[in-house]
Amino acid sequence: MLDGEVIQRLHRKANADRWGVTPKRFAAALESAAPDDHASLHLEDLALATACADGHEGAWEHFVREHRPILYRAADAIDRTGAAREAADALYAELFGLTEREGERRSLFRYFHGRSSLATWLRAVLAQRYVDIVRRGRRLEPLPENDEPAERVQAVVDPERPRFLELMRRALTAAIERLAPRDRLRLACYYAQGLTLAQIGRTLREHEATTSRHLARTRRLVREDVEEQLKQTGMNAAEVNECFASVVDDAGTLDLAEMLTAERKNGGADRSK
Repeated sequence: MLDGEVIQRLHRKANADRWGVTPKRFAAALESAAPDDHASLHLEDLALATACADGHEGAWEHFVREHRPILYRAADAIDRTGAAREAADALYAELFGLTEREGERRSLFRYFHGRSSLATWLRAVLAQRYVDIVRRGRRLEPLPENDEPAERVQAVVDPERPRFLELMRRALTAAIERLAPRDRLRLACYYAQGLTLAQIGRTLREHEATTSRHLARTRRLVREDVEEQLKQTGMNAAEVNECFASVVDDAGTLDLAEMLTAERKNGGADRSK
C-alpha cells in the first residue's frame, strides 16, 4: 500500500487533475503498475490512460489528437497497403471500451501500466494486432507465437527510429559540449568509466552526496537542452516525448559513454560561461 503523501506527490507530478483522475483512482492505477520505483513510471501517460479508460471525454479527445498520428505512422511502416491502418482504426474501439462486462466498460487501456511510454505501448499493441491479422490470413504459414505482454513487445518497424537516433545524437553532442568541464567529467566518470559516486567524489575531492546532486542537476540540464533542441526542429511536445521513448527503449548505436569519451579526448570547449 502506497503512502498517502507519496500518492499525492505522484498525482501532482502526473497532472492527473487535468483529466479528473482523483488521488484514490490514481492510487489504484499505481498499485496495478507495481514497479519497485513508481517515480520511474510514465506518470502523465498513466493518468491520461486511466482517464480514457474511465471515459473522460477531454482525455479521449486529447489522446486521439496526439496519438492518432503516431499510430498511423507506425501502421504505414508496418504495411504500406493500408491493412495495418485498418488494424489501427479497429484498435480505437478496444481502447475506448465499446464492450461491457457486468455493466463495466472494458477498455484496453486497463492493460497499460506506465512502465513504457504510451506511444511505445500503442506501437507494440498495433504490431501484435497486425501479426494476428496476418496469422489468420496465412494459416498455412503460421507465425511464431509470442507470449510476452504487449508493453514488452517491440513494434515490428518504427519509421521514425533512424531520424530520432540522428536527432538525439546531434542534440546530445551539442548539450554535452555546452556543459562546464567539471560537469562533463562527472558524467564521463559515471557513464563511461563506471565509477561509483564515492569514487568520483574522492577523485574530485567532494562529498559523495555533492557528487550525486551535481549529477542529477547535470542530467536535468542535458535533458532540458536536448528537449529545447528537438522543439527547435519543429517537434511538438508529444513528438519530443515519443523521440525520447523510442531511444530509451532501443538506443541502437547511440552510446552516451562513447560520446563522453570522445568529448574528453577532444577537450570540448566550455560554453557554459
